[in-house]
Amino acid sequence: MEEGSTEEDIEELMEGLAFIPGHFHLPLHLNKDPEGPETLRQRDTQLKQESLRAELEAETGRLQYAVRNMLGLLAYHLDKMDTAEEVFRSICQEDPGNLNAWANLAHVYERLSREQDESECLERVAALMDPEMGNDQPDCRVRAARCLAEQAFAQPHDVELEKEEHLQERLTTALTLYNRALHYGGELVPEEEKWNWYFKMATIYIRLYGIVNESKDLEYTRLGHYNKGLKLLAETLKSETTHLKALAWCYIGLMLERQEEFPTVPMAIHDCGLSGSDPLSCYGLGIKLATDDAFTLNQLASVFFQSGKHEMATGICNMALNVLPDAELNWQAYCTRAKLKVTAYVKALDRAKQRLDGIPDRQDLREARTDLERVLSVRPCLRTHLEMGQVYYYMGVDALQESLMVDEMAVNQALVSLAQALQCPLGSTLPELQLLRGRCLLLKGEEQNAIDCFKQALELERPGGQDLRALPLLLQALLTAFSQSTGDVSHIIAQLEECLQKAEERHGTCPVRTELKLLCRTNTQEVAELSRELVKRGKLGIVRRLLQSVQPQGKHTVLGRSLSV
Repeated sequence: MEEGSTEEDIEELMEGLAFIPGHFHLPLHLNKDPEGPETLRQRDTQLKQESLRAELEAETGRLQYAVRNMLGLLAYHLDKMDTAEEVFRSICQEDPGNLNAWANLAHVYERLSREQDESECLERVAALMDPEMGNDQPDCRVRAARCLAEQAFAQPHDVELEKEEHLQERLTTALTLYNRALHYGGELVPEEEKWNWYFKMATIYIRLYGIVNESKDLEYTRLGHYNKGLKLLAETLKSETTHLKALAWCYIGLMLERQEEFPTVPMAIHDCGLSGSDPLSCYGLGIKLATDDAFTLNQLASVFFQSGKHEMATGICNMALNVLPDAELNWQAYCTRAKLKVTAYVKALDRAKQRLDGIPDRQDLREARTDLERVLSVRPCLRTHLEMGQVYYYMGVDALQESLMVDEMAVNQALVSLAQALQCPLGSTLPELQLLRGRCLLLKGEEQNAIDCFKQALELERPGGQDLRALPLLLQALLTAFSQSTGDVSHIIAQLEECLQKAEERHGTCPVRTELKLLCRTNTQEVAELSRELVKRGKLGIVRRLLQSVQPQGKHTVLGRSLSV
């Protein structure tokens, strides 16, 4: 086929299409310029790559091609062209009818200026999509359905979905694409494959239900998401795949628990034959299906952990470890159980601080350390080092006053674990690592080192985020350093001025003012001393910020009359 006629044929074919194969044209954040710093986009893309690699281990059916196409897209945007080409080409070899892989491979070749290879890939796409070029109609419809389903899978795995409206948009788009896939494929799509799609759609409806529920949206919208999700889960129960049925039963149990959030019982419960069903019975059915399967048990434990059912998740982790105690083969169960132990300790710690309970049992921390040591011996990684650092941190601080160190050796071990985490790929990009490191250094009395860590964490936080974790710690550390200083404090004031300016640039005035208000109310005497020093040095801008944070809104205070020097 001549090159000119090939391009014309392809353009003519594309104009008449209801969809376009490939991932590079999809309206994903990945395919657009980043909203914030490029370094944050690179970090998020790499973290997404790691999570999808873990998900690929759990996918054995055709959805593995959806995961791999997404991994190829991520590699492309990380400028790893060789990896992207290898990923897409391997899919083409294993699944020659995969429209997305051929279209994606063509895009890689275009970037590499390999025009002949690009042309061959586009010809392949045209041949697979046009029934007049030798393929029968049913095969074209199934290929189209699978193409759309893979594009649907990509939507929730986009980057920069911290804002609720962005996540809601991606989830809604994913449902639209899955529904179109079902329409194209119809009865031609194998049942097991279709039930996999149903399950993915059900989990999306559950996520949408949570978003709409939190925003107190219209009741019928919430009810619609609930009914559709439950019906899809009931359809998934027809699957012969054990882990899919087990997960479906557990999600059905979770849905049944939430029926009380509606004034009347959702009709889907009756439509699915679940009238009067006990959520615990559903959980039992799911767990029974997975009794001898450590892989499925780990998935169930993860679902219950994320749903806040920590005791049930711990029990399932124990079941998984009874089935497969080898840490190298079942590291996930040890990691999940360790997270559960730490979460239980932190929860008990919060209750103790509120005087609702006694001092928490540090046995949870010791057991978490044992589990993490097993994992680190066979599979050391960034997250495990970070979690070990957290365990040692809580071992080293007083149960009720985190500013007091009770075990310096444990705090030193926490710093060692965090140093090992920093040596891992992406270790230097996580703000939570720098925050924990700074807290440990504060305990050791190294205020300036702690301040440097908190400043790095502030730089690594996403601009515009609502959860300001670095700024309050940085402000408190600077105030402590000022209060304890016996010499020149110029460098401390300069750092305070710099951090406020950067925080306002990244997060806006209102969130910064909120943190200053909290600082003033909890450290009244220290802030007053700082303000006097600032006035002496002519740093009235900082003083004005402090005053504006505590004065009632709508009232204007004259600076000269507000502060007694």
